[in-house]
Amino acid sequence: MSYIVFALKWRPKNFDEIIGQDAIVATLKNAIQKDRLAHAYLFSGPRGVGKTSAARILAKALNCKDGPTVNPCSTCPACKDIAQGRSFDVIEIDGASNRGIDEIRTLRENVKFAPAQGKYKIYIIDEVHQITAEGFNALLKTLEEPPPFVKFIFATTHPHKVIPTILSRCQRLDFRRISVMEIIAQLEKIAQAEKINIDKKVLFAIAKSSDGSLRDAESILDQLIAFTKDEVSLEDVISMLGLVGQDTLFDITDKIINKDARGALELFNNIIDRGKDIGNFLTNLIEHFRNLMIAKVTQADPKLIDLPKEICDKLLQQASTLSLEEIFSAFNTLVNTQEMTKRLESLRIPLEISLVKLAQDKKGTNLNLSAPKHSKESDPVSIEERPSTQAIKKEDSIPEAVAQIQSTSLDNVKNIWRNTIDNLSKIKMSAATYLDEGIPTKLKNNILTVSFPMNCSLHKESLERKENKAIIEKALSELLSANIRVNFTLSQEVAQKNSSHEANPFIKSALDTFNGRVIKEE
Repeated sequence: MSYIVFALKWRPKNFDEIIGQDAIVATLKNAIQKDRLAHAYLFSGPRGVGKTSAARILAKALNCKDGPTVNPCSTCPACKDIAQGRSFDVIEIDGASNRGIDEIRTLRENVKFAPAQGKYKIYIIDEVHQITAEGFNALLKTLEEPPPFVKFIFATTHPHKVIPTILSRCQRLDFRRISVMEIIAQLEKIAQAEKINIDKKVLFAIAKSSDGSLRDAESILDQLIAFTKDEVSLEDVISMLGLVGQDTLFDITDKIINKDARGALELFNNIIDRGKDIGNFLTNLIEHFRNLMIAKVTQADPKLIDLPKEICDKLLQQASTLSLEEIFSAFNTLVNTQEMTKRLESLRIPLEISLVKLAQDKKGTNLNLSAPKHSKESDPVSIEERPSTQAIKKEDSIPEAVAQIQSTSLDNVKNIWRNTIDNLSKIKMSAATYLDEGIPTKLKNNILTVSFPMNCSLHKESLERKENKAIIEKALSELLSANIRVNFTLSQEVAQKNSSHEANPFIKSALDTFNGRVIKEE
């Protein structure tokens, strides 16, 4: 017999073998037992979590010689034909290649014919979201009132792309990502059955890299066994997948905690030299600080962190050396760095700046690149927050770019306020005109308060719309190199600006352009 890959060989054959989808299994079993099966189901969720497998098992449960039953025998001709994909009564269709109206019309014509052998004729349509709107419309009437012997099972990774008229005619079941520990348990079962000598650390690395997809994890394990000769080592999986090991994340965090900027840069350079993806490393480091936060708050509850106990214990130990404020600030710094990398061609430079910043700050000060503390809301950065020339040697001083970023204050906002409005006018003139009536009055924790006179409630309401607020925050964030959020308020203390048309730069510009004048009512 030819070799069968793990993803197919270990595909679940009955409801009890489905991993990580207990709620969905219970729902389908109850529906079968109570004879309350819907005529159409939509199985939605990430790739490799069991959608198509569950559809086939449901088909076997309905067409088994003992069916409908929650325990299909898997030995009768109907069960065997469905498992091998050759049943005349279970038609599997790829939505990507059968997406047009002609294919759906053919399906609609064939629906009326009774099943050849089993009790039901079952259509399983994978990636159903790729069917065109015209194709969906051709299916609507059949889907709403199919023959009593027909069942539809749709599977999709993008349920939001399925038109509402189809969604309303289906019973939707959402499949979740499978946890790391559940994947590890299944991989251990496979390794034991296949007589593979493999360390649990390797299984953990595979499970983490699969991003909740059991099928991907099984495929990676299969590939690793072919890649190595005898025993599969952690180095093998890290080398093959280009992963950054968990130990590396702990090491670079230790450099940050110990304020070893040079050590952090050397470790980061080593990661690059080994060909690791910088974007993946940054994502993993952000996740690591998230895990540190959870460990500190929950005493490393494995259910919330979804990592092996020994790693949870190590996270708790490392988190004990940091305050929650330091963890939050480091997390914000790294997220801001991720945003910065989207605007630059280089991924390396922003991350190097952030690592130096995090490893240079004194313990107990704010680690956030974009949100330093202020003694007063309108005062410049306090002396306490500035790097001490005595504490930091000249050759280890913070780069100029970082020094500029950390000096964000209300005064900085006021200095770039006119530039913000000018930049905004090139994107959306109405938003710029409304914002020009406001005054920046408060900056705290990177939240800027813009105050308007009491008679400018229309301006405030317009700027609070989601799309307007987003472009204002983006304009401010880009000019200040910080993650700024804005709030708008009405204040009696803010006087109305000069209402003269000539004082408004936008109207003045229009008057100059068209050589016009304002006619005032008497």
